[in-house]
This record gives sequence, structure tokens and C-alpha cells, in this order.
Amino acid sequence: MKKLHSYQLFMGFVLFLIGCQSGAKKEAKDEETTLTTEEILNESKEDLAKRMEWWTDAKFGMFIHWGPYAVPAGEYKGETVKGIAEWIMHRASIPVAEYEKYSRQFNPEKYDADEWVRIAKDAGMKYLVITSKHHDGFSLWDSEVSKYDVMDFSPIQRDLLEELKKACDKYDVKLCFYHSIMDWHHPDAQAPHYPEYNTKEKQNPNFQRYVDNYLYPQLTELVEKYDPHVLWFDGEWIPEWTHEHGVALYTYLRKLNPDLIINNRVDKGRQGMQGMNKGDEYLGDFGTPEQEILEGTSEFYWESCMTMNDSWGYKLKDDNWKSDEMLIHNLVDIVAKGGNYLLNVGPTAEGLIPGPSVERLASIGKWMKVNQEAIYETEIFEGGYKQGEDIRFTSKDDGATLYAISLKKPGKKLTLEGINPLEGSDIQLLGSNMKLTWSMEGNDLAISHPEAVSSDLQHAWTYKIKLAE
Repeated sequence: MKKLHSYQLFMGFVLFLIGCQSGAKKEAKDEETTLTTEEILNESKEDLAKRMEWWTDAKFGMFIHWGPYAVPAGEYKGETVKGIAEWIMHRASIPVAEYEKYSRQFNPEKYDADEWVRIAKDAGMKYLVITSKHHDGFSLWDSEVSKYDVMDFSPIQRDLLEELKKACDKYDVKLCFYHSIMDWHHPDAQAPHYPEYNTKEKQNPNFQRYVDNYLYPQLTELVEKYDPHVLWFDGEWIPEWTHEHGVALYTYLRKLNPDLIINNRVDKGRQGMQGMNKGDEYLGDFGTPEQEILEGTSEFYWESCMTMNDSWGYKLKDDNWKSDEMLIHNLVDIVAKGGNYLLNVGPTAEGLIPGPSVERLASIGKWMKVNQEAIYETEIFEGGYKQGEDIRFTSKDDGATLYAISLKKPGKKLTLEGINPLEGSDIQLLGSNMKLTWSMEGNDLAISHPEAVSSDLQHAWTYKIKLAE
């Protein structure tokens, strides 16, 4: 997303920091860093593109929602609670002390970080975003700031994020963290968002104390101990969190790690589930459409986060699984429009990724092994990202190579409108040794198949075309 360019806003931010009780540790960190606040807020498009390069090349990542909410798995007092599983504490109005019992039971002895990352790697995912702390306030690492964490409060007593970091390093998958600004467990952050409070007008008078003494220190731990590549915020909609909070946190974290990528939910600019910012003054490096895909392309960086069924966290009775074909088509559509696809899994309380998720990821991985060059390191095709409803385009090599991806199994002939291949070049159907022939019919390209497309190729079919200059 666009950065602030207004000197007045910058000065307002400085005055805000002066008025806040930021803490000695935070001030010391600011003095040690190499970037100034002004440099961060006035980052050039070129520097932003360089910082975002690995992310824009990656295209495909795994989202993981995991915590004590996996214990009830959407069930409370013998009944299924409506809505997404990770919100059960709020949806079922479970008091803090009672919800803590689930945290005491959170004992994922079958958790194998190596297996999780291998599943993501085999699916073609280049990065992984896990809930370090969701809205319920429970931390998946050994935090020095809180005892409400996996090491001090649950029987497993293992630093789950440290194990995941080692596995990500092993498989060359970039580790990233989701972190909730909102916190239903911390007393300085609860009201009015916990069930006893129902009006948006009420705010916790101690919220800034939570920010200074809990939110910042925990995020500092995460950055310094695990070196995440992305911080993915959520819960910014609460009334206590302001635009000034967003600016302060964004700049503080970029000072800790100048290469860090931070989503737009650090600030107040997000427009609902559509996820893109409503104004240039709001910070965040990419937009976050949730459970939807942009209708077209965007000049900003963006990433669609989506579930495989209906819930983010594990929900026992959620069997509304999307098909392999739909997930692959989502990936193709998102990449053709210039976005990234962050596809979610919700592991069980035992530490297992559900079987239906594993099966679908394996299917995506099989497709990616054939078609990955049409996904990774690609750009929006300048001639348009689609043709009709069934063709999507990606390109690379500065537009010299075009990938036409058919979402419908092609017959004996495929026609691409306005596409002009390099004279004498071959057109290749990825994953097939079939010798294709092509000819121009006016301004349109006609690709002919001498035989039926193999049934081994499924869900989407990619044609690699060298274009005329």
C-alpha cells in the first residue's frame, strides 16, 4: 500500500510519540537502528519493490490458525457454536477463567513442525504465516512478557514457534507471523470487545498500558528471536487502536528490521473484507482481501487469504471443503491479477493438519510441479489478465514469455485473441510432449492439438508462448 508522504502527518506522529509512554526499551531500540522515521515514511517505490521482491515472486503461502480454540473445536457445552472456530471465546461468551481451561488442555504431542513445513513445501508454498497470538491472547512461543503462553500455561511446554523456525530454515520456506492487536485475555485490552461489553463507545482506559508494556515487548521478542519475514496483523478495528498507533507500530518494527514486510492491518485503512486501503495516508505494505479475490488488478500489492472449508481454526463439524479444482483456479486467478494466495489450514489440538487439507495440498503440489513456471516470478500480462471466463494470462521475461492458462480442459483447438507468437517458435503445453501446431487467424492465435490432452493433466492447462517483439 502507499506510504505517507505528508510532512504534517510525520510531525503529528512525532508529537504523538512524545505524548505516549513508550518505555525505555523501545527508545533504546529506536537509537540502535539504521533507518529514521522519515526514511521509513518516505520510502521510494523502488526501495519498496526491492523489499517486496521475494514476496511478489513467491505468490503462494500457507496460513496456519492454531491455538487453544482447537481444543473445543467449535463445540461448547455439547453444542456446535455458529461461526468460525477461533472466535468461540467471543461467540459463546466464554469467561476468561473458563476459556483458560482449554489453554491448560492444549497439548499437541503429535505436532511435527518438520512435517508441516514439508507439506507446505510439497504444495508449492514459499512462505508460511502462523498465528503467534490470536484474539484469545494465548502465545505459541515462550514469551518473557507473559505466562499465558505455550511453555508456562499448557502441558506441552515446547516452544512451538522455535520448532517451526528450524523446519522453515531446513526447507527454505520463509517464516512469518500473524499477531492480533486485539486481546480478549489481557485485562488492559478486553473492554468493550469481550462479551460483557456490547457498545463500541466504551473503551478500556488502560489500553495504552497494554500497548506499551505488552504488545510492543511481545512483538520485539518475535522479531529479535525468530526473525520473521512478514508480520501479519489483525484486530485493528477496535476503537482503541488509532491511525497514530498504526504509524507508530509500523515505523518501530521497520526500525527493528528494515527488511520486514507488514500488512495493512497494522493501521486503520482497510475497507472491510475487500481488504484494500481507503486512502493514501494509511500504512501497510500490502492489502488483505479476506475470503474473496479482487475483481481485477491493482496498482498496490495484495494477498487474498482464504480457507479450504468455512473456518480458520479447526472445527470438528466443518466439512464444507472446497475442491482441488477450485483451489487451483483461485491460485491461477489471483496470480494472473498480480496478487498472492495465502491458503489456510487449521490444525487439530493434537497438532495434526486435517486429512482433507493434506489431500488438497498434495493435489495442488502435483499441479504446481508441472505448472510452477507460470506462477512463480510472474507479472500481470500487459495485454490483459484474462480472456473470457476460462483463460488467465501471466507473463515473465519482461513480457517476452506468455503463459495462457485454460481453466477448462481444451478440445482439439484453442483460440487466443490478439496473441502474436514469435515467428517460427514452438508453443508448449506444460507437462505434455505433444507437438502442437499453431497458425494466425486474423489477429487471433489458433493452437491445434494432434491428439486429446492427457488425463494426467488436470484442473488447469498451461500454454507457454514466446511472443513477437
